[in-house]
Amino acid sequence: MSIPLTLNLLQGSVSFRFTPEAAQGIKAEIDMLMASMRAIAGSSAPSRPAPKKPMEYQHTGDIFLEIFCNPNIYPSPFAAKVLITLRDERIRLTSEAELPRLLEDLDNYLAQA
Repeated sequence: MSIPLTLNLLQGSVSFRFTPEAAQGIKAEIDMLMASMRAIAGSSAPSRPAPKKPMEYQHTGDIFLEIFCNPNIYPSPFAAKVLITLRDERIRLTSEAELPRLLEDLDNYLAQA
């Protein structure tokens, strides 16, 4: 059974049916992204740290959900934004969301599920 997941975007929000298992998958990807971003922010080397791989998460089910974030362009995980694409056969939505808010939305969803 799936319950609606609500993602708060920079302007507005979007709700769609999602499964807790898929939400756990996104959360695991975001946790790895946050670790990469903390490593970049915490680097005390005088030279620029090695570039980290962007997060490119895709889920296909009732809807197609893609979340993209390049950790190399933000000074910290708390300033980062993600690009979210949500589509099905009738509609396509592409927007940005703040990474910390996305994580909070996922935590709230998983607490309900």
